[in-house]
Amino acid sequence: MFQATRRRLALWYTAVTALLLLLFAIGVYLYVRNTLVERIDDTLNHVVEVVERSLVIEPVNSNSSQRRINLEASFRDNTDTVETVEDDHIDLEWFSPTGKLLWSTLSEPLDIPIHVNRTGETVHVVREGRHGETQNGERKDISENSGILLRQVTQRVQVGKQVVGYLRVSHPWFEVTKPSRQLMLDLAIGIWMMVLSVGASGWFLSGKAMEPVHESYQRLKQFTADASHELRSPIALIQTNVQVALADLDAVEVKDTTLSHYRQQLKVVERLTQRLGKLVNDLLFLARQDSGISTENFSACPLDALLMEVVEEQQLLAAEKNINLTFNLIDPPVTETNPEILENWFTLSGNWNQLVRLLTNLISNALRYTPSSGRVNVELARIEATNRVSGLRSSYPQLQIKVSDTGIGIPAEALPRLFDRFYRVDPARTHPNKNTKTENTTGSGLGLAIALAIVENHQGHIQVESTVGKGTNVTVTLPVSYKNYD
Repeated sequence: MFQATRRRLALWYTAVTALLLLLFAIGVYLYVRNTLVERIDDTLNHVVEVVERSLVIEPVNSNSSQRRINLEASFRDNTDTVETVEDDHIDLEWFSPTGKLLWSTLSEPLDIPIHVNRTGETVHVVREGRHGETQNGERKDISENSGILLRQVTQRVQVGKQVVGYLRVSHPWFEVTKPSRQLMLDLAIGIWMMVLSVGASGWFLSGKAMEPVHESYQRLKQFTADASHELRSPIALIQTNVQVALADLDAVEVKDTTLSHYRQQLKVVERLTQRLGKLVNDLLFLARQDSGISTENFSACPLDALLMEVVEEQQLLAAEKNINLTFNLIDPPVTETNPEILENWFTLSGNWNQLVRLLTNLISNALRYTPSSGRVNVELARIEATNRVSGLRSSYPQLQIKVSDTGIGIPAEALPRLFDRFYRVDPARTHPNKNTKTENTTGSGLGLAIALAIVENHQGHIQVESTVGKGTNVTVTLPVSYKNYD
């Protein structure tokens, strides 16, 4: 129980920290990426400003007011600007006022329409028919498409109201993606290492946090075991003395009404001490199971014979309440012919006394909460269950006991707490009902808790399904050999 709680605390601590680290990494990545994009846009706008200042604008002719750009003087002779642009992996394109490409630093023209944008935009360019080189050194065309991403700024150049052309500046997008990918990889590695560190520290810290709780729980279990053990002796002595007093009174012919009154009081004391003794025994059993000091040995138990004995013992109570109590055995399949397996078809490895207590609790509960003229059916079958070990599927036999009744049922909201200690479903199952005529119970609320402890001690499972007004089905599944299927 404590190990499971410790695992959950460590997992929650690790998961929350991992989520916070992931959000932090996403924030850092977006900030750095946006910073890189802004830096490239600033660089492109700066290049546009430098090129605009270096443009040589001249009249078309001496008698015209129209202006044009002298490409020779503006670009080809301006080697400083071109070299700076090439060093920064920036390409320039100059277009006529009609959008015709007149000059470019690109080896291949881009088939992209003019779109004036000073804030920067990302453009995807698809190129076809790129040239490659074979092993023999010959060049050949490669027909496959290749795409590149560019960051572009396009500026309209005007003299007065006359548009003399368009200047487009492009920068490869890998200047953003390359450092972004490296940052993403570094963040992923860092987060993974941090999550591992947080997981280890979370496991350590959760263990430290659980130590006081574990110590308190151990002291509580020890106190329960000690108190239950110490209470057994005085309760047994009280019960013995009461029984002796009753025997003495029964041996004497009593005519005095006072002695008759004493006899009735002694009988009440006897019933109460029996109930208190049963409660102490139940607490002692649960305390031993919790502390792991139970010394019962497991041996071969024929569950069919055990169930027959329990059902036979409960037939008296069923007859008193006019309840039809039946027991069904599911026969082995006809395909099974191994005589040794057939002989031990319903035999499992377990503790006889614990299994008797388990099945007695379940059947007596079904009888207690089933009205007169109702039905209680007990069924025993052998099934095959699957198990995964190291990724491999394997099957192993289990014995399945079903106890079904037509009783008053259990509310759906009470099912999750049904196996809690001292929990009783009030008032539906603890008070008499005129319609169902069920008896008023005086149980301690430990019966199903003990049943669960016995099932878990045998590495089995117990499940309860119930509908109010229709009945309850309790299914217990126990492995034939619990040591092999931990």
